[in-house]
Amino acid sequence: MRYAYGVAMALLLGGTAFSIATGPVGAQVAQNSPSAMAPRPGAPMSFAELSARLQPAVVNISTKQRVPVRTQTDPFEEFFRRFGGPNVQPGPQGPQGPQGGITPRTRETGSLGSGFIISPDGYVVTNNHLITGATGTGTVDTVTVTLTNRKEYTARIVGRDATSDLALLKIDGNNFPYVTFGDSTRSRVGDWVIAIGNPYGLGGTVTAGIISALHRGITGVGAYDRYIQTDASINMGNSGGPMFDLNGNVIGINSALISPTGASVGIGLAIPAELAKPVIDSLRRGQRPQRGYLGISLQPLDENIAPTLGLPKDSGEIVRWVQPGAAAARAGIQPGDVVVRVNGQPVTPDQTASYLIANTQVGARIPIDIIRDGRQTRITATVGQRPTEEQLAALTGGGEGEGTVVGGGSVVAPSQVLGLSLQPLTPELARGARLPASARGVIVVAVDPSSDAAEEGLQRGDLVMSVNRQPVTSPAQVTAAVEAARRAGRTSVLLLVKRGPGPEAFVAVDIAAR
Repeated sequence: MRYAYGVAMALLLGGTAFSIATGPVGAQVAQNSPSAMAPRPGAPMSFAELSARLQPAVVNISTKQRVPVRTQTDPFEEFFRRFGGPNVQPGPQGPQGPQGGITPRTRETGSLGSGFIISPDGYVVTNNHLITGATGTGTVDTVTVTLTNRKEYTARIVGRDATSDLALLKIDGNNFPYVTFGDSTRSRVGDWVIAIGNPYGLGGTVTAGIISALHRGITGVGAYDRYIQTDASINMGNSGGPMFDLNGNVIGINSALISPTGASVGIGLAIPAELAKPVIDSLRRGQRPQRGYLGISLQPLDENIAPTLGLPKDSGEIVRWVQPGAAAARAGIQPGDVVVRVNGQPVTPDQTASYLIANTQVGARIPIDIIRDGRQTRITATVGQRPTEEQLAALTGGGEGEGTVVGGGSVVAPSQVLGLSLQPLTPELARGARLPASARGVIVVAVDPSSDAAEEGLQRGDLVMSVNRQPVTSPAQVTAAVEAARRAGRTSVLLLVKRGPGPEAFVAVDIAAR
């Protein structure tokens, strides 16, 4: 890296390499070099005119919020004050009165980011995370929008959507400069793009690059895990700013970056306009965005799980949980089914089932192709309305809890299989592992650290609910299922595992002889 840096500096400072290029031979080479060829469509000599036209519609977003801070008074001051020491004045008095102790105070916090105006009457688009309170919930006290002419406006929050990480603001006035959404479905890898924003609060900054990838997923789940990737420099503070095509249309909203340092390394991510515009339109109408919902939780069919089902990897997604009474349950979808097509569209890592379902019209009846027990079948489901994030958290138990198994009682000695020590589930063990009363399966009381089960992340307190889609309630059933898979020539088994109050998940574990 030092050598490359030195060469670059020599070129910039006019060293030998530069002087050769300016001599007669260098001039001859330059005439025949690719860079001297006439510019082709899509490769402009300058972005100056386009940038000058677009910059006035890009704004700075800043927020302020007062958050409580609890501080401890000085212990020596407390000692003297309580025992009548001289020349000691009482400090700030908290809820404990003159006795002192914990003193509540507040401090001001805020955020900086970007946004863009989409109408002459002052509607502004930005990221939801910029206007979320410091605790991650609620909203900030004030939102200020600053234009390129440094004029500031106090903004009103029209609507916000945590699922898509989008928000719509309104500032008072007329004849604001504005930009419009373009058609991101026509974008191609290699297209030029411009990003305009306020990195690190520096003010209007223009960067250019190309679209490096489309449909980029960074979590593998969710209706909005589908980004435009670019090498245009995007840093902290660019969030909420627009990504433009060369026609000056917004084809993305810059929202994230992938970096080991926190600064741009050439992997920036933008929410495509095709996903953002319907959300913004709903918020502008004062409505909650409409998203399809079936009531299932899925996980990718990766290289570990696929062999247990005799399927190629990435050829669908496996259902790990079905919400009772929801659309999927009414249609007959079961845990362990592999969803391979939704409404005629294949399920792939770039086009997840969550994305396809969420972007299907609520109320539509759609075909869903699944593989169950090695046979493909088609199920028709009526798409429902996706609940709020709070409702979803309540449905799935509020997250990935980790329980603690409590010993004692009349629990029998554990059985050993797959490097796991297993016991039948009892009410006492269920309470210790924070499992619901309705849970059924066998509980893991110990894991061999050298086993593949440990490698796959199984832990003490996990509940094994099924093996190769067959429910189990005793360690003997687990052993029998493993032996049946071994006789069938399988090299791994598929376990359905639940941890605490969180949703269950499938885990593939090798069954090679130990």
